[in-house]
Amino acid sequence: MAMQVESFIVGVDVAKAELVISEQGQSRLITLANERRAIRRYLKALAGPAWVAVEATNTYHLALVEEAYRLGHRVYVIDGYRLSRYREGVGGRAKTDTSDARLLARYLQREHDQLRPWSPPGKGYTRLRQLLRRRARLVQVKTTLSQSLKELPELKSSAQAVLRQLNRLDALIQKRLRQALTEHGWLADARRCQAVEGIGEITAAALTMSYNRGAFVSADAFIAFIGMDVRVRDSGRSKGKRKLTKQGDPELRRLLYLAAMTASRSATWQPVYQRYLARGMSPIQAFVALGRKLARIAFSLMKYQTNYAPKLAHNACAET
Repeated sequence: MAMQVESFIVGVDVAKAELVISEQGQSRLITLANERRAIRRYLKALAGPAWVAVEATNTYHLALVEEAYRLGHRVYVIDGYRLSRYREGVGGRAKTDTSDARLLARYLQREHDQLRPWSPPGKGYTRLRQLLRRRARLVQVKTTLSQSLKELPELKSSAQAVLRQLNRLDALIQKRLRQALTEHGWLADARRCQAVEGIGEITAAALTMSYNRGAFVSADAFIAFIGMDVRVRDSGRSKGKRKLTKQGDPELRRLLYLAAMTASRSATWQPVYQRYLARGMSPIQAFVALGRKLARIAFSLMKYQTNYAPKLAHNACAET
């Protein structure tokens, strides 16, 4: 049974232009412009610190959670998948801004003891995330351009000139990544990660950034944060299909998948990859499992400030 909550609870459905707010004990909803001045004015008018539940979006929820945190309210950012399953569990048939705002307030009221309050990321995390996301978009553009123009030989020279410029921009972003790692004292950890077969400079930077987002009590918590933990659905003798939760940064999961592809060709990790295949895994599943293994090793190297030893890593994986 859920614990009794004495704090004032607010559920907020976020869209690009507006917020729909459900306050505890009030049937009337409040509609607010999604801009900082209006948000600040509303939050300051609340009687005492409130608990604010908001569904995670790409960036539209950031103004609300940052202002609420700054003004001393407790903020909970709810994953959309969890909220969707909760809606189904309580028999919700509609998904509207109004129903979602009320559902968020109900979810926080009844499940708050299972949730962790949001805290703002550090400057290093924010900077590295911006650079990595911009590079991911740049790589996507380069790939799309190369594929779309390869069958037009009359444009070959022009396309190559554009690609050279994009490659220079990519090199500049990578330089900025190294500078950011150095400025925040994370370069040593990135180099520890990069010593692992398959983990390159970009993947090492992404792992280091994610590790420094919070104080993870275990490798399992770190794996869950990056969304590479497995969702299990079993009932009786029936075993459901295993799927990744995919709760974290998709770019880091993509990088780890590519790292696993590279690592699977190394002397250290090829036997592990073959062992996964022998268990009946598809190549994709084996690469995901190997990527998760690489992330666990990277976590251990950073947590205990140790250097990578390939033979120890290979022996540790012999039975897993």
